[in-house]
Amino acid sequence: MTSPSAVSVLVVDDQRPFRMAVRAVVRRAPGFVLAGEADTGEAGVAAAESLRPDLVLMDVNLPGIDGVAAGSRIRDADPHTVVVLCSTYGKTDLPATVATSGMDYLHKADLAPAVLRALWERRTSDDD
Repeated sequence: MTSPSAVSVLVVDDQRPFRMAVRAVVRRAPGFVLAGEADTGEAGVAAAESLRPDLVLMDVNLPGIDGVAAGSRIRDADPHTVVVLCSTYGKTDLPATVATSGMDYLHKADLAPAVLRALWERRTSDDD
């Protein structure tokens, strides 16, 4: 993980435009830094193992293993890593596994620096 003052973010999404959008949001979010990117579930798990990010923004639908399975593997390896599942689907259209995963969900259109901060603060305050 990075210095205590910076929240390191890994983005896992097979859509390059969304990864670029996350990059831009992270750059505009004080206290956050982009740790890395991956475009499949397996690559996301491997990146999380090597980069040890604080926060992972994980697409639900990925080539190979899906975001729920990849997110579960990441959290099993490091329970302190916060995994947030992302999609363009509304909550009612998501696979049932998203609701039962214990991971937060973020609609991709809602991603913004303030939302990133709020997700991080809510999840880390849950650990207290």
